[in-house]
Formats: sequence, structure tokens, C-alpha cells
Amino acid sequence: MTESTIRVALDLDMSLGESPLWSVRHQTLYWVDINRGRLYAWRPQSGDAPTVVELGEKVGCIALHRDGLLAAKASGIDRLTLPLDGRYERLVDNPEWQARGNRFNDGRCDASGRFWVGTIDADETQATAALYHLENGALHPRRSGIGIANGLAFSPDRRWLYHTDSLTRRIQRYPFDVESGDLGSPETWVDLEAHGLPGVPDGAAVDSDGNYWSALYGGGRIVCFSPQGRLIASHELPCLHPTMVAFGGADLRTLYITTATQHLDDEARQRWPLAGSLFSMTVPTPGQSEPECASSAPLTDAT
Repeated sequence: MTESTIRVALDLDMSLGESPLWSVRHQTLYWVDINRGRLYAWRPQSGDAPTVVELGEKVGCIALHRDGLLAAKASGIDRLTLPLDGRYERLVDNPEWQARGNRFNDGRCDASGRFWVGTIDADETQATAALYHLENGALHPRRSGIGIANGLAFSPDRRWLYHTDSLTRRIQRYPFDVESGDLGSPETWVDLEAHGLPGVPDGAAVDSDGNYWSALYGGGRIVCFSPQGRLIASHELPCLHPTMVAFGGADLRTLYITTATQHLDDEARQRWPLAGSLFSMTVPTPGQSEPECASSAPLTDAT
């Protein structure tokens, strides 16, 4: 795989930038700053600054919806209208929020319109989190015993669901039936320890050839694995904490990379002055277009 230059797409100071998501229909990149409860919307071709919306609480991830966006906030999943105008509908509450303080974290929609979303242990140390999917207005638990749910992605042939518990430093894959949503038994697909890679596997995306691109939080790089789990590319960033990647642009060959400033002390901030920015690079293989989630819940005015 040929090398490509990583560049600053937007010079920002995000605390925990995450969940970049490209809408082919709107030619817009969406992403969040989890810690500050902010949602960004940006049309790169316009030359304008991104629109920023305050959501009022931490927000782990977003997904496209046929009528707007889904936002997995700390306390539950909301549906937002587009253009972003402050209206929302609470679809489901987070069953772990009140009981344990576990917020929603990483998520993605599958090709059948289900929204898969995982949680994160409140202390980021114990396996108290879980993986769910949202379908027909209900949240269905699928896997428990997770510390930090991350790296959710699907293979182009829809046969595999990729997922990681970042605390384990291993990426798993599950046999996946897109029609029923059934998962088979997981297998360890990539072990960062075996590859001698630093950091932990964070957010990810799969390109149209089935290559899995992962942001290594604390490792200062993004890496790419072939469908067979072979390391085929590693790109260093001018910051320590990349968080997730997404394919965008008219040809889906622009890889956008969100980053974070959290966990950086003053010395580290001076060493990594571009931390918290949005980065991008051109890649040889285009990504997959993100599917839109389905929900029939009516919208009401925000309160």
C-alpha cells in the first residue's frame, strides 16, 4: 500500500473528538466531541467553518438516519433532524447510565438498518459494559463483559462484524447474518501485542476491499489490516491520541481522522500542538458508504 501524506483538515482543540461519519447524500462530514457534548457538521467543499451544536451531555457516537441523525448520548439514544435545528426525539434510554454510570461509546449502523452501539465502563477499568443493537424501537443486549466497546465495523460482503474491547488490545470478528442480526462465536482476529504495536485499538472503518483501518489511541498512528488480519500499513500522526477514522469525499478516498487532547499534560500539549484537530489523508482504496438507520418514531420539539 502506497504512502500518503497526513494533513490537518481542520485545526481544532477537541477534548475527545470521535465518531467521524460521512453522508454521501449530504456530502457532509459529521463527528462529535464526546467530553464537551458537541456535534460537528462540515461540508469540506464549501470552504465554510463547521457547524457546531451543543447537545447538553456527553455523546459517544452518531449514525445516519433516513430522517436525520442518531446520537448515542450518555443517557440514551436521540434522533435529531437535519438541518440541525434543535429538535430531537428520545428513542431509548441507556440501561446502564443510572445504575452504573456507563455511557454509550462506539457504534455504527448495519446494512439492514440496525444501530449497533456499545457502552464504556465508567472507570475504564472493569468489564461492566456491553454491546447492543437498536431495532424496531427496542434496545437488544448482544454481548456483555466488555470494558470499552470500540472498533465496530462490517466487512463489505456483510459476513463479518468487527469489534474490540480496547482494554484487551485485541480486535475480534464475529460471523454475522445481516438479515437476522445473528452473531456467531467471536475469534481473535488481530492482537496488537503480536504485531508489536503501541496504544489500544479505538474507532475503525473498513474500506471497499475489506481492509480494516484502526486508530491506535495512545499509539500516535492509524493502522490498516487486510481481511486476513495482516498488517499492511501504518501511518504516524503528529499527535498521540487518534480516536477514529471515516472515509469521505466525493470518491470516498479521503480518510478523516479525529483526535483527542484528553490525557495530555502541559508538556505533552507542547509536544503535540496539533492534538485535538481533524486530520485527513488520501487513500488508494475507497471506503464503503455508510448505511442509514431506520426508525418510525415521530419527532417532537426539544425541551
